Amino acid sequence: MKIGTDGVLLGAWVSLENTPQNILDIGAGTGLIALQLAQRSFAETIDAIEIDDNAYEQCTDNFENSPWADRLFCYHASIQEFASEIDEKYDLVVSNPPFYSEDYKTENTARDTARFTDALPFEHLAISAAHLLSEHGTFAVILPKKEEAHFIELASKRKLFPKRICSVKGTPTAEEKRSLLEFSFHKTEPIMETLIIETTRHHFTKNYMDLVAEFYLKM
Repeated sequence: MKIGTDGVLLGAWVSLENTPQNILDIGAGTGLIALQLAQRSFAETIDAIEIDDNAYEQCTDNFENSPWADRLFCYHASIQEFASEIDEKYDLVVSNPPFYSEDYKTENTARDTARFTDALPFEHLAISAAHLLSEHGTFAVILPKKEEAHFIELASKRKLFPKRICSVKGTPTAEEKRSLLEFSFHKTEPIMETLIIETTRHHFTKNYMDLVAEFYLKM
């Protein structure tokens, strides 16, 4: 599965101000976000969870061949299984979850597992994140803008409240397509942000380049 903008955005945007010592990436895919956070942080432990066989194997291979192999580990499990068996609490939990809830499915089962919400319902994600997050930890996720209010409502039922919300637009005149969200157990007035990716096609904004430049060979 190719590297997508969503994963890069979340891995670059999420705040590390609480200096997390242990990090969890839910639905890691090929390990992109976990690798970004290994590059950005000094966290001693960065765990990842991936249910798809091929993605898990590629994630493990990517971890082992990275400069941070001693800090990265991928579990081959569903988040529901992992959350029920692990007692550890994480200072930072991140997820770039499946988006599509439509009934349409392709012939590619692995692709469907990665892309459809029936593989990881938002409610299960919110419940698991709340269970695995430390008292002063941060939970961060990227979602379609249209899912933002619903997910905030689901999270609030688990005492997770938004502390930072960034609306992402492809261009200045485009609709807001994505929401980057940070949650914590402490209720505050959330910081509101907007990020525009391009001014015109392939002409990236300074804000976007400043955010992600460390993760591209050419930008």
